[in-house]
Amino acid sequence: MRQALHTLDAPTSGAGLTDITPGVAAWVEAQRMAAGLLTVFCRHTSASLVIQGVDADMKADLEAFFVRLAPEGEGLYTHLTDGPDDMPAHIRAALTQTQIAVPVVGGRLALGKGQAIYVFEHRRAPQRRQVLLHLIGE
Repeated sequence: MRQALHTLDAPTSGAGLTDITPGVAAWVEAQRMAAGLLTVFCRHTSASLVIQGVDADMKADLEAFFVRLAPEGEGLYTHLTDGPDDMPAHIRAALTQTQIAVPVVGGRLALGKGQAIYVFEHRRAPQRRQVLLHLIGE
């Protein structure tokens, strides 16, 4: 059994889904493990991770739903230290996940057809996010 660790830089362009699948897949394939389990961990509290489809309408609907679910607005929150979009970002992150597990089969991510791994940025401004990759396998 082997292990490998890597920190993937994941710059976002602001709120929305940023596809990190190509970077994750390239790193996994470079490890040359035939089978294993990849843990993907987002090191932030106002962004999260999701596995979703690649359809543009689906992504737009998902992003819009979370805006409606945890809206910005005066008088809604007491935590305002980091700006009006910060507390809604924390709520959205709490409702999704900060880590996901993906099987590795045949040296590649075992994602389903049309699936991708996204950093779900919940802040309006572009951010430099870090995603920790931990692969265990053989």
